[in-house]
Amino acid sequence: MSTCTVCESHTESTFRVTGMDCHEEVSLLERRLGRIDGVHGIAADVVSQRLRVSHDAARVPTSVIAHAVAETGMRAWLDQGDRVHHADPSEWRRLALLVISGAAIAMAGGLHAAGLWTGAEVVLCALAVITGGVYTVRRAIASARHLTLDMHVLMTVAVAGAMVIGEWFEAATVVFLFALAQHLEARSLDRARRAIHTLMDLAPSYVRVRRGNAEASVPVDEVAVGDVFTVHPGERVALDAEVVAGESDVNQAPVTGESVPVFKGPGDEVFAGSVNGHGAITLRATRLGGDSTVARIIHLVERAQAQRAPYQGLVDRFARFYTPAVIALSAVVAIVPPLAGAGAWSDWVYRALVLLVISCPCALVISTPVSIVSALAAAARQGVLIKGGAHLERTGTLRCIAFDKTGTLTHGRLVVTDVAPLNGWSADQLIAVAAGIEARSEHPIGRAILAHARSLAISPAPADGFRALPGRGAAAQVGGEAWLLGNHRTFEEQGLCTPGAHDVLDRLGREGRTPVLLARAGRLAGVIGVADEARHASRAVVTDLHGHGVAHVALLTGDAATTAGAVARETGVDEVRAELLPDHKVDAIADLRRRHGPVGMVGDGVNDAPALAAADVGFAMGAAGSDAALETADVALMGDDLTKVAFAIRLSRATLRNIRANIAVALGLKAVFLGLAVAGHATLWMAVLADMGASLLVVGNGLRLLRTR
Repeated sequence: MSTCTVCESHTESTFRVTGMDCHEEVSLLERRLGRIDGVHGIAADVVSQRLRVSHDAARVPTSVIAHAVAETGMRAWLDQGDRVHHADPSEWRRLALLVISGAAIAMAGGLHAAGLWTGAEVVLCALAVITGGVYTVRRAIASARHLTLDMHVLMTVAVAGAMVIGEWFEAATVVFLFALAQHLEARSLDRARRAIHTLMDLAPSYVRVRRGNAEASVPVDEVAVGDVFTVHPGERVALDAEVVAGESDVNQAPVTGESVPVFKGPGDEVFAGSVNGHGAITLRATRLGGDSTVARIIHLVERAQAQRAPYQGLVDRFARFYTPAVIALSAVVAIVPPLAGAGAWSDWVYRALVLLVISCPCALVISTPVSIVSALAAAARQGVLIKGGAHLERTGTLRCIAFDKTGTLTHGRLVVTDVAPLNGWSADQLIAVAAGIEARSEHPIGRAILAHARSLAISPAPADGFRALPGRGAAAQVGGEAWLLGNHRTFEEQGLCTPGAHDVLDRLGREGRTPVLLARAGRLAGVIGVADEARHASRAVVTDLHGHGVAHVALLTGDAATTAGAVARETGVDEVRAELLPDHKVDAIADLRRRHGPVGMVGDGVNDAPALAAADVGFAMGAAGSDAALETADVALMGDDLTKVAFAIRLSRATLRNIRANIAVALGLKAVFLGLAVAGHATLWMAVLADMGASLLVVGNGLRLLRTR
């Protein structure tokens, strides 16, 4: 619940609602709550069964809203943000009545097949209608009271009409099939809901917190920032935290989608929802439970699924005209032909009743949201956070992808790529001396040289008298000799470069490497090349994007043209633009859109914020550790896995195909049965099967997206 900062009484309350499974229920709630003075607006999310009500808390307490919802035949209670999935208490009663209805129809059918049509069969059919239709009639009365012609009203009228014209067995069959289909549809939608709820189970509810010399099991909500807790092997981490003791391999796949466990030691960050590996670790909480990475993911996914996709808005607008039009057609079919002497009243009334059953657009309306929610859940499981249905749809339309270089196509950290010794020195000697000089350096080049020495098990040579030369390099005494480590300009100024050195420097320049030169006592000893290397997956990702219909892949960077060109050759991008300022990247995005169509931009979510905002879809890399990226990007890649870009596009296009197929199935079946009904070739039970069968088909088709990898 959130309160307006301007007016104390203006409140937005979020309710969980059981029984809200289709567009008709939403319309009914809008009509009922809209008449309450003090209710300013409502927003419903059918798939998650949430209802957000903006109201004046002083005049309209939440209990009044819950009571008004109950009058519609549904049940509402305040959403406390807990992890418990509340089941409808009437679920078992409904199932029992459904079983009784089915048994009564089976017995009536047996009597009819044996040629024993008696009053007992009528009684059995009546029992089937009562037990199978009690909830339908109850909801129909509530809808009629609020002047809403939903599926329950239409079905009740159709069944009553069938009984009036003597079609008892068909009336009972229609009631049973309708109740059965609603039960199956509710169970199918529950699967989509559970896909979201499983995210809530990523982090445990209790933490083993140290209190003095003892440990106590404490609820996550009671843990404060700075509290120290332990996680044993195989356990999930409950809070975002920093390792203070112990080492372990941690599986971050539930949060970031990374397939390989990541080594964690003292000082490293661990995300809530991660699974600890082989060693016990002691952690210090860095965020409260409600602010953890996994909590923010859950919040953003739930907010995303509530946003209406463009397809969904189109379908809803169509549905508003479709149902009244078919009801009007039903009235014409029931009255005009018999008045014109074209047949008996009972025949044309029956056809009109079939049309009433067909007029519900439930399958059409549910076709889009169930696909969107399934796709959002599938993406979240893979460490891809898509901010809503609109962004999901747009991702599938992208024809061009632009990548930032540093930290995106490359690792974002320098590594030693080349060691070229000169004048009798060996590669190991150069690395040992350079590591000795840089032993206390915090410069990225110095860290790269030290990391390279460690990887080769080379001990840094002892160095004394270290002097930093800002913008030029460093000098020190190694082995009693004066050594100089610096850039090309420094060595040219001191006349230390040789033709052999220029050959190496030219090659490194062509390959986009940064040269570091070393000299002893005024004589060149060798050249070390460092670079921000492309990720191993970069070329495969670019190839994969081309294979999924992305016509053009560009590299946009502020780096020098030679460095950018080397990365472009290594990754296989189609176009490179170098030495760009942030506003130049925005201009580049606009130009790419003019030439190729919708553009996606992949960056770090902070430095590339203007370009991400300018693109049709902005992808933020490594967003699990960045609050800004989580909040600003359209699509947040929780880990540093570039392959997730192609996955997001593949998932989006699969979702769009799924939605189109669902709409085609729903409209196609409606069109076929409209024709059959008017021609007199469709029965009531066939119409129910067609209508609810279409709903089950589109729900099942949407749920297939949960298996997308």
